[in-house]
Amino acid sequence: MQPDASTDLSYVCPRERESPWGTFLTQVDRVRPYLGELERWVGTLTRPKRVLIVDVPIELDDGTVAHFEGYRVQHSLSRGPGKGGIRYHPDVTLEEVMALAGWMTIKNAAVNLPFGGAKGGIRVDPGKLSRKELERLTRRYTSEIGLIIGPSRDIPAPDVNTDAQVMAWIMDTYSANVGATTTGVVTGKPVMLGGSLGREKATGRGLFYIGREAAKRLGMRLEGARIVLQGFGNVGSAAAEMFVQHGARIVAVQDHTGSVHDGNGLDVKALSRAVAATGGVAGYEGGANIGAEDFWEVECDILVPAALEGQITAARARRVRTGLVLEGANGPTNPDADLVLAERGIVVVPDVIANAGGVTVSYFEWVQDFNSFFWTEAEINQRLDQILSGAFAHIWDVHQEYRVTLRTAAYIVACRRVLSARAQRGLYP
Repeated sequence: MQPDASTDLSYVCPRERESPWGTFLTQVDRVRPYLGELERWVGTLTRPKRVLIVDVPIELDDGTVAHFEGYRVQHSLSRGPGKGGIRYHPDVTLEEVMALAGWMTIKNAAVNLPFGGAKGGIRVDPGKLSRKELERLTRRYTSEIGLIIGPSRDIPAPDVNTDAQVMAWIMDTYSANVGATTTGVVTGKPVMLGGSLGREKATGRGLFYIGREAAKRLGMRLEGARIVLQGFGNVGSAAAEMFVQHGARIVAVQDHTGSVHDGNGLDVKALSRAVAATGGVAGYEGGANIGAEDFWEVECDILVPAALEGQITAARARRVRTGLVLEGANGPTNPDADLVLAERGIVVVPDVIANAGGVTVSYFEWVQDFNSFFWTEAEINQRLDQILSGAFAHIWDVHQEYRVTLRTAAYIVACRRVLSARAQRGLYP
């Protein structure tokens, strides 16, 4: 069902449908026929609840003043406080942040966490800032968005180019401004400041758990399975370690520096050392260097896009040689590519369930902060496996019941939960 431009402010033109926000709207469109009476509330999903654009001025080390544009988008708060990361990247746009916030709404609902969806970002190249400049940027940004965040309102977390240290600066700035130490305002913090054990590798670990469950239902053995991985940051490297521990082979890896391939399997530990030493996989000498587009034609059993959004286009979808796509990044597959993959019989496990390990352990951290009682890493990993496996099983059942893709099934589950909450809460005034 295509929204009408004259009545629906969420309408975007076909060209804009290629943007991240356009991708999100297309994904929502595809589940409208399955919403029944809840379809009347679908505008809750096609419009963010709140968008904050802020100027972030800081004094650079040379004494000059620089201005950066920052965002915090709260897409939906129907099921609880907003939850979503903050990214620092030169290509950050409002539309991208809106889409990421929308995907967080779907992700939290698909896993049945008591959160809404939010996201933040600053358009900046953090690699060009000194550590002190990065701290000043973070603290000023926190002060600018402080009026809408809080442990019961909106809880940021790490994302692209942000980490535990950035979260510590946000927590300290927010705490100073409210006059009390408030550990629950962010997740993904250092453990000594109320962070959770297991958080750093949670997204990659969760990616493995979901991949294991999908492979099981497809009759695929992980032992000897060939994995092709785009992205080798925290998510990709942690997932690679888990897959290798269970007998799989990582046969190709790509990041912003290049692509490496070895049909017998790359040495993941050596690859991690090379990335740490040189800044990218191009510094790894144990495999063959291949072209950026040749990477997408490496034959494998599981393809894991774990970098940025929009990586699998329709053209690439026609060329990939895999049976299963496991989305480690947010929005890595374009809507038209989804159709191509479905026509080719390639199963896609969508981001909103595949990479939900990070936000699930963030939920654990938030709960632990509220109670001032902390779990062991073994307990956290066990709870993570239980929650993700249960969520995937439910989505798989809906996928089979309606004979739809796993993405559509995940959106059916999530959208029904969000819109049911909206309907039950009603409108005020």
